[in-house]
Amino acid sequence: MFGISELAIILIVVILVLGAKRLPELARSAGKSARILKAEAKAMKEPKGGGAEAGAPRVIRGETVTRPDAGRPGPEAGQPPRDHA
Repeated sequence: MFGISELAIILIVVILVLGAKRLPELARSAGKSARILKAEAKAMKEPKGGGAEAGAPRVIRGETVTRPDAGRPGPEAGQPPRDHA
């Protein structure tokens, strides 16, 4: 499909466009996406009841994201949510 020289030219263009600082971040993101895609493809090939309990959530390892409002106290039980304006 592509030869070595074409791939080298594409790599050089990508480095020039994105910059060397963002290249590791891009590679990390592509690796995570590939792992998720592989896990989903494997899950689709498995039979419905294969190995795990029916209805049990599947865990896909990835990045943990914290919400910006995680430190604020939430509404008390039985009270409507407050407006954070």
